[in-house]
Amino acid sequence: MRRDGREDNELRPITLVRDFTDTKGGSVLINWGNTRVLCTALLEEGAMPFLKGTGKGWLTAEYAMLPSSTGNRKKRDYLKQDGRSTEIQRLIGRSLRAGVDLMKLGERVVYVDCDVLQADGGTRTASITGAYVAVALGVQKWLKEGRLEEDPMIHRIAAVSVGIVHDKPMLDLCYGEDSAAQVDMNLVMNEAGAFIEVQGTGEGRAFSRGELSELLSLGEDGIRALMEIQKRVELSL
Repeated sequence: MRRDGREDNELRPITLVRDFTDTKGGSVLINWGNTRVLCTALLEEGAMPFLKGTGKGWLTAEYAMLPSSTGNRKKRDYLKQDGRSTEIQRLIGRSLRAGVDLMKLGERVVYVDCDVLQADGGTRTASITGAYVAVALGVQKWLKEGRLEEDPMIHRIAAVSVGIVHDKPMLDLCYGEDSAAQVDMNLVMNEAGAFIEVQGTGEGRAFSRGELSELLSLGEDGIRALMEIQKRVELSL
């Protein structure tokens, strides 16, 4: 039995609170077990410098953990962002761009911010899963306001962690499990079942092709469940 009583193939309890903040874009508070991340998406006119004159838009992301989000106070990133935060925000941006037709944005930029209020493992996967909904909700507003002419959303995006802990493949690792994991992996997928990113490391030992296949299957099932939650939130009023 796992630390929190879940089955090996079971997600932690997940809720997404839409319109958590009153913004001109989309906002979502994602509660994933004891991990909480505020995700927002805002649209700004004007192309990125490297895209001026192309008619193409962009989506970029920033990620940060609040000082009190972990057991020991984390220093703020405003002086110098740590390497982990930089890597995660690049992952969020890459993942979400795979779900957006950038030409349909026109010369505009979607800015996504993911701020971790409380961390208990899986902050990057929670950020991607919640931020997708924030962007989708923002697009709904921008189309109604006439700020966008076409819907740029082409794929639903979600992410989940999997791993091997005490030689058992598991879905959705909490912090304690992640710390003890022999193999740690993060998966990002679209609704067609295609992989956008696979980050996997044998931290405690090497893993076999069979174990890899089992982890991928666990992740696929988890992501399908996450997408059902995303859909319900997007369609709710």
